[in-house]
Amino acid sequence: MFFAGIDVGSRTTKAAVLDPAGNIVSSKIIETGVHGRQAAEQVLVSCLEKAGIDRRDVVKIVSTGYGKSRVDSASLHMTEISCHARGAFHLFPGTRTVIDIGGQDSKAILLDRSGGVADFVMNDRCAAGTGRFLEFMAEVLDMDILRMAAIPFAAAQTRPISSLCTVFAESEVISLLAEGCAVEDIVRGLHASVAERTAALVQRISYASPITMTGGVAKNKGVVDALQERIKLSLNIPEEPQIVGAVGAAWIARNTAAKSPGKPVKRL
Repeated sequence: MFFAGIDVGSRTTKAAVLDPAGNIVSSKIIETGVHGRQAAEQVLVSCLEKAGIDRRDVVKIVSTGYGKSRVDSASLHMTEISCHARGAFHLFPGTRTVIDIGGQDSKAILLDRSGGVADFVMNDRCAAGTGRFLEFMAEVLDMDILRMAAIPFAAAQTRPISSLCTVFAESEVISLLAEGCAVEDIVRGLHASVAERTAALVQRISYASPITMTGGVAKNKGVVDALQERIKLSLNIPEEPQIVGAVGAAWIARNTAAKSPGKPVKRL
């Protein structure tokens, strides 16, 4: 008996499978592409094959994310806020604040002591401060996003990027390159810019420690270091931060299976 969560994001689609004890037995990440419905099916099949699990042994599937309604196999659709909260609390019991920076948006979520959502704020109107912003800037700097992510934040020089607009930030970066500034210093400035924007988002809720960071940008050491310096608190970073929403969805599937087996899809 297993429980699955599928998180269809704008950039990637993730799946996670839990056993009855709540252990993660399999997970998978693929590109969403232009066909979210196909990506959702493909990621689930791959996730189950990876662990050698028969699909008939999956009791319940919960979907979340940008394309949650495209998951035909799900019996319940849940918000990203609820799933990231539950996933973070499952991985790091006691988590009180979740910072999620995904491909197209960012969120700060305050949890109560049982892991429920007490408050949240979200930026989904501007790409600045998101994974897509960093990917775009990596392209401008003609470097791989993994190389950018590996550049540490601590340095003698950081070239600040003042613009919050992706287009204007690109102009700033190009001007700094023309002035002969070191690429590493510009990258640190970009990391500082993302951290500053994220810290401003977090400060809009009464955030509390421990703090867990989720989403693909949590893999970027430069951003993590800059954010920790900015908010003066350490962050819990999951081993695979991109699957936290899927883990939370699977957790909800596990905890609701006994209460409402076989009920029709609810869109929450």
